[in-house]
Amino acid sequence: MAISHLLAALLRANGIPAGLAYQRLSCSEYRPDIYCLHGLNTVYLNDYGWYRIDPRGNKEGVDARFDPPHEHLAFVPVGDEYDLEGNFTEPLDVVIEALRNNPDYGSMIGHFPGLPRG
Repeated sequence: MAISHLLAALLRANGIPAGLAYQRLSCSEYRPDIYCLHGLNTVYLNDYGWYRIDPRGNKEGVDARFDPPHEHLAFVPVGDEYDLEGNFTEPLDVVIEALRNNPDYGSMIGHFPGLPRG
């Protein structure tokens, strides 16, 4: 999520309207029945309006691309996963708290910020 915060700041510093968006995704590969928030960005494109982009890098099985007007995000929510509604100007409080309280990824596991559905 820190990458999406950095990208939003860089885009804004260069005059590109940008925001933050999130997905609630399963992180069961670390612990059963645990969910986390995945940070995305939004950018305003004159021809398309607000468009979501994924700042994460690609790897095998993950193909996030910038291809307006089609979204190609790294993850498509399934089951109990979902896209959080909204285009946020500031990071969510639960995200900031998790980043402040966990100095590295290893300590974040088991303390992922997440939100229940609804």
